[in-house]
Amino acid sequence: MKLIHNTIAVALSLAFCGAAFAQGGTVQRDVNQQQRIEQGLQSGSLNTREAARLEGEEARVQRDQARAMQDGKLSPAEKARLSREQNRVSRDIYREKHDAQTGNPGSASSQRMQADVQRDINQQKRIEQGVQSGSLTTREAGRLERGQAHDSSMQARAGADGHVTSKEQRRVQKSENRESNRIHREKHDAQHK
Repeated sequence: MKLIHNTIAVALSLAFCGAAFAQGGTVQRDVNQQQRIEQGLQSGSLNTREAARLEGEEARVQRDQARAMQDGKLSPAEKARLSREQNRVSRDIYREKHDAQTGNPGSASSQRMQADVQRDINQQKRIEQGVQSGSLTTREAGRLERGQAHDSSMQARAGADGHVTSKEQRRVQKSENRESNRIHREKHDAQHK
């Protein structure tokens, strides 16, 4: 009887780890893609307008992730759909970085966009770490992804004209601060996987 209980416990642990990896995998992919956008801004292979357009695409993926995680799990169909969306964004990042347009990484506008994208990276890493450690449930991660989508949308709007003003950056940073506090609260509440 004890062998059966141990076998069940191991099976449940493996299922839990697989679910956490699948959920964390989509968040890790967000981190990777945000890093590619930031690298493009820093190297000048992306200009502010291109980065803003890519942030808009990232926002759509993050909103879809939030919806998929709403019920507390990711179905195989949801994982496949999110993977297709992320593949599309990945191709677009590649295309934008390798086209004839270039940016000025030292411009104030590019510096502002770089700072905002770096903040996205940090917050996505915090969400992924929470998913991996179990301090965030799938539902909580979904809610946080919705907040990240909101911030990415704000960045997309701010840079849509090719320039991010200091006023636009302050608005984005205020929203990012709220999201950062939400991440902290969700990771340190009583809910765990």
